[in-house]
Amino acid sequence: MQFKRVLLKLSGEVLGGASGTGLDPEALSRVAKEIKEARATGTQIAIVVGGGNFFRGLSEKGHTMNRVSADYIGMLGTVMNALALKDFLESQEVPVKVMSAVEMPRIAGLVQPLKAVQYLEKGKIVIFAGGTGHPVFSTDTTAALRASEIQAEVVMKGTKVDGVYTADPMKDPSAKRLPEISYQEVLEKGLQVMDLTAITMCRQNGLKIMVFNMREEGNIAKVLRGEAPCSIIG
Repeated sequence: MQFKRVLLKLSGEVLGGASGTGLDPEALSRVAKEIKEARATGTQIAIVVGGGNFFRGLSEKGHTMNRVSADYIGMLGTVMNALALKDFLESQEVPVKVMSAVEMPRIAGLVQPLKAVQYLEKGKIVIFAGGTGHPVFSTDTTAALRASEIQAEVVMKGTKVDGVYTADPMKDPSAKRLPEISYQEVLEKGLQVMDLTAITMCRQNGLKIMVFNMREEGNIAKVLRGEAPCSIIG
């Protein structure tokens, strides 16, 4: 497989290191290094990062916060992650542009798909922050939306395992990895790859989803070169 342009979806927890919370310098350095290696394959890379290392919103039991307020706080978390990742990428001499769906002119440009494509064509990494700019939508949906807007060929979803399995491989040793699976099968089997809105958007726009193990060192570049296992949804 050789892709011209991809959208990499990173969870905020990846930047939090072992604890999965806050920002861990070692984790940021590792992720930045891996993105640099992936960029060296010649593939244009845009990124959507979550904010779960700062705030999990309504996933916490006993929450009392208004849903809209909770989601806006989560959006701000994605902006903090984007700025941190930008700093670590630039320290490794990788050119980066951060674009936010929430207007913050002093620290990030506003999301403009055509301008993002121009940056990508020049070899820059583009990090999309601020979610969709609206509450209720997840960063999975944001990834599907931004990938569609910049005409990426695939959404790369980094997880704890090396693809989509017939069952949870952490609990069921007999679970088998599915190298290829259709959108319909994902929906029918209720596989928790991405949320329903994101899967539907990818299907409607002909976007493939690549699920791979983000914990394996160098895996972003390896998957792009076809040297590491993954699952393709399409």
